[in-house]
Amino acid sequence: MIDKDKQYKTREGFPYRCYATDGGGDYPVHGALFLENSWRMIRHTEYGRVFTLCEDKYDLIEVKPRIKIERWALVNRNGDYSLWLDKPSKASSVDAFGLTRISFEVEEGEGLDAV
Repeated sequence: MIDKDKQYKTREGFPYRCYATDGGGDYPVHGALFLENSWRMIRHTEYGRVFTLCEDKYDLIEVKPRIKIERWALVNRNGDYSLWLDKPSKASSVDAFGLTRISFEVEEGEGLDAV
């Protein structure tokens, strides 16, 4: 169900603002999408659909926060490597050939926070 306190965009990536989720009827979600340089009023079902029977490019998709992940890759002389949450100490990298920091952004919940 659409939550007024969460952020959404359309399936095609257009920005969306939610104004109300209690509008009543089959399309209780009221808001606006940014299309062709202006905000256009639009209504959705409680699940963010424009039409109840088929997908549409204006259906709503939740925008999840992006998080930055930083890991360290330690490459050994034999070609093996390991990933570290923190920069490894010199004592743990006796057979190390190279050490590099890897930074990337992912959408929260993508399952990479354990890597």
